[in-house]
Amino acid sequence: MSALQVLVVDDDPDVALLVKTLLERRAGATVTVAHNATQALERALASRPDVVVTDIEMPGASGIDLLTDLRAKLPGVPVLVMTAHVSVDYAVSALRAQADEFLTKPLDSAQLIESVTRLAAEAHSRKPERPAETVLAVGAHPDDVEIGAGGILAAHAAAGDRITILTLSRGARGGDADSRQYESIAAAELLGARLFLKDLVDTEISSGGQTVRLVEEVVREVQPSIVYTHSAHDRHQDHRAVNEATVVATRSVPTVACYQSPSATIDFRPTRFVRIDDFLERKFELLACFDSQTASRDYLAQDFVTATARYWTRFGGGRAVEPLEIVRESTELARSYERLSQES
Repeated sequence: MSALQVLVVDDDPDVALLVKTLLERRAGATVTVAHNATQALERALASRPDVVVTDIEMPGASGIDLLTDLRAKLPGVPVLVMTAHVSVDYAVSALRAQADEFLTKPLDSAQLIESVTRLAAEAHSRKPERPAETVLAVGAHPDDVEIGAGGILAAHAAAGDRITILTLSRGARGGDADSRQYESIAAAELLGARLFLKDLVDTEISSGGQTVRLVEEVVREVQPSIVYTHSAHDRHQDHRAVNEATVVATRSVPTVACYQSPSATIDFRPTRFVRIDDFLERKFELLACFDSQTASRDYLAQDFVTATARYWTRFGGGRAVEPLEIVRESTELARSYERLSQES
């Protein structure tokens, strides 16, 4: 089970730091802080916290406004509201906006810890069993999907989802094709994934015709509910071509998302941030399968991978995150992302 993920919202930085410190030290929580309602809603939608702890009185939109928005967009997330005012009117306003708990300042630290951990446990017990997803990850070359979404795929595997990897070339321009084939097989076996390895010419993959047909064939066979592929915002022509072909070939798939490659441009702008705290080590193991590449590819090094995953935590919380650009996303899958990292 991952550490408890809490979003703390207070315009007073001292109060926010106090609550953050208490939850980290006494509840072992991973805490993200926001200082206004707008920022808080953005971070809640991106990271899907286990509990939100918010002040009521803030400049601009209030904590009650935030609570109303959270109930509309993240109805299952417990919300604890806190205020320095103890009047009945404040309590009634919070409860009418469907707060799960109401605490007054100065906070009783023991009560805060008890309330947050209890609300998280109650919410977890109410969650319905997550149905298995069928996942298809599409890459232009061996190691592409493992670099871009290795942690997410490991989380899917741990959750019992069915995983298929489609690699459209054997990567001959980037090394020995036979070696890279065996490395791809080893990585797929580590994930418990099915592997389709095709023979398109490295650096000459097209965005239509044969590429679209190859992806369509695999889609018909495995019937995925979610597809991961390259972003269109990439310097590598093969990556852009695979993105375009995959988006066309998966038009009937409910969810399609694009992962980040080392060659992604500054126009790569993710809107979904998936925590992989418990799966970063497994990502290292997946990348270690591609040992023919490690000497010449700095981005396969553990410190590079860690730094990249750490960077995206500024948006997704936790200790490690993989970012995704969403092409389209089903409501059911949007909810399932928050549970992926909790089912290890």
